[in-house]
Amino acid sequence: SYMIQLDYRDAKPIYQQIKHGLRHLVMTHAIEPDEKLPSVRELAALLAINPNTIQRAYRELEDEGYLYTCQGKGTFAAHTPVACKRQQELMRQFDDVVAELLFLSVSSQDLSSRIALLSEGGNSL
Repeated sequence: SYMIQLDYRDAKPIYQQIKHGLRHLVMTHAIEPDEKLPSVRELAALLAINPNTIQRAYRELEDEGYLYTCQGKGTFAAHTPVACKRQQELMRQFDDVVAELLFLSVSSQDLSSRIALLSEGGNSL
């Protein structure tokens, strides 16, 4: 079962909430590489939302390299996202955040140790 929490009070559009939820499931291997995702219709019925919304989330996640589609077979989780576009976007955000943290007197050592901690899987900071 796909644990995607939709919050209708959230300012984020529903399709972005779905994207975020699915991306997280792929990243944490809750959806294994090459595992088939529900069809657009199935997930739309499951979440009781418009299939176009699901379609848009799937399409964008495919663009970002998290999913791939086989004609006539369905949509699957990608192995290692070749998420070039997404990677560039996140690196820009990372640079902005790091620049601001440095400006706010957070030391580069603190930032480095935080990255080291995250890479060891300590993501519940």
